[in-house]
Amino acid sequence: MTHRMFRLTSILVLSLMVFGLFVSPKPAMAQVTAFKQAVAEAAALDKDIAAFYQANSYKSIWTGRTGRERSRRQALIKALSQASAHGLPAARYDVGGLQAKMKAARGPRERGAMEVELSGVFLHYARDLQTGVLVPSRVVSAIVRQVPYRDRTSYLVNFAKSSPTGFFKALAPKTMEYNALMKEKLKLEDLLAKGGWGATIPAKSLKPGQSGGSVVAMRNRLMAMGYMKRTSSQSYDDKMKSAVQQFQLVHGMSPDGVAGPGTISEMNKGVQSRMQSIIVAMERERWLNQERGKRHVLVNIPDFTAKIIDNNKVTFETRSVVGANKSDRPTPEFSDVMEYMVINPSWYVPRSIVTKEYLPALKRNSNAVRHIEITDSKGRKVNRSQVNFAQYNEKTFPFSMRQPPSKGNALGLVKFIFPNPYNIYLHDTPSKNLFGREVRAFSHGCVRLADPFDFAYALLAKQTSDPKGYFKSQLATGTEQRVNLKNPVPVHIIYRTAYTNAKGHPQYRRDIYGRDGQIWNALAKAGVALRAVQG
Repeated sequence: MTHRMFRLTSILVLSLMVFGLFVSPKPAMAQVTAFKQAVAEAAALDKDIAAFYQANSYKSIWTGRTGRERSRRQALIKALSQASAHGLPAARYDVGGLQAKMKAARGPRERGAMEVELSGVFLHYARDLQTGVLVPSRVVSAIVRQVPYRDRTSYLVNFAKSSPTGFFKALAPKTMEYNALMKEKLKLEDLLAKGGWGATIPAKSLKPGQSGGSVVAMRNRLMAMGYMKRTSSQSYDDKMKSAVQQFQLVHGMSPDGVAGPGTISEMNKGVQSRMQSIIVAMERERWLNQERGKRHVLVNIPDFTAKIIDNNKVTFETRSVVGANKSDRPTPEFSDVMEYMVINPSWYVPRSIVTKEYLPALKRNSNAVRHIEITDSKGRKVNRSQVNFAQYNEKTFPFSMRQPPSKGNALGLVKFIFPNPYNIYLHDTPSKNLFGREVRAFSHGCVRLADPFDFAYALLAKQTSDPKGYFKSQLATGTEQRVNLKNPVPVHIIYRTAYTNAKGHPQYRRDIYGRDGQIWNALAKAGVALRAVQG
């Protein structure tokens, strides 16, 4: 039934009941008031609200005179008043306007309209706080995460049965990360009210041993940020070098103690910029507001790491290489479940690489990329000398390409599979030199691991007493071996330019794909604003 049909039907039935023309089998249903008719009319514009009030016989949950309804109103107003603390668009809920309307609602029809409006604002706020203000895929197409949206009607049903204050407290993510991010947001708001970290550093780069105005500016900024104790030193001495190293570690840079262009650029980012990153991270945390698994794998794209988390503690961590920031290579964000690993894998070359990279090379020289086998539709090896590659283009090329198992295989000696429509997995690589880079965005989208064997041992430790020995026995066969995980492990590929470490201290990373910038712009457009609040 369409909204319009539902609305007309509701109004017609209620009108007939009011005028005594509708014969109901239940005498109580004939006692329809102007309040209930107003509720039915207003609710007809929203099918979820309409369904709730229809099932509730159009009774009030907000606007009555009972102590329970009064406590619901108070809890709602209090929650909406605190929306900004969560980085939500406070103007969207218009607390002042809502209170004025509540005060002005006198008659039953006005009260009925107010009843539905309160439910509408409540639903908007509840979903925003629990699963996010934005629909991620509408902002960034590469965020293919399935947000765990709850049924809207269930919010009203459960709220009517719950303690109002307790219900609102339960909406936000209950993770330590969300709480730590919120704490950092409040700290930054206080800093912003006090003027931030002071003047920026008027230099492109600085080295130990230097002195002068720019060094003093860096000293002052490092002190304001908490990386140095107060000092009057005007030279780039060992203490300042140590402070620069600490800053570099917190911001995901090589801790060489030299304030190069990258380090200076990060130091010069203001409190507002860091607040934006924190608020975006809180929104992202809401998109992932679900049970993540007592054991799960967490891949943070801009942090270039892959971790195994057991009962909220990191039990294994390795560096990673992620998708390059060009065309279709950036690594997407999603969650899935790792089911197995393949030891001595073959690399079945993705169609995009076959046609865009290898076909042009084969047209120039049929003996190009000799380490890759060319196969027909039945998987049989094709004799290159008998194929005229020049006659094919990206659409008509009829062959597939495969690299057999070997140490030089593009996937290395092991890959970890969590079946997904994006053909993304974790794997070894023969290109070990890339793990020494500060920014590691070089792959075609999959995630390469610096320590894939140790990662495999950690996974297998849950199902065998000798994970290393078992793994090596499979590796020694030299042939492709599939090893199922007896207990599949959830995998969450996330993108956080702001997050906290085990001690709750903030860490910042560069926005390598520009995604957080897009999300902040969308949040700002939705009404999220930065605040300067004196603590």
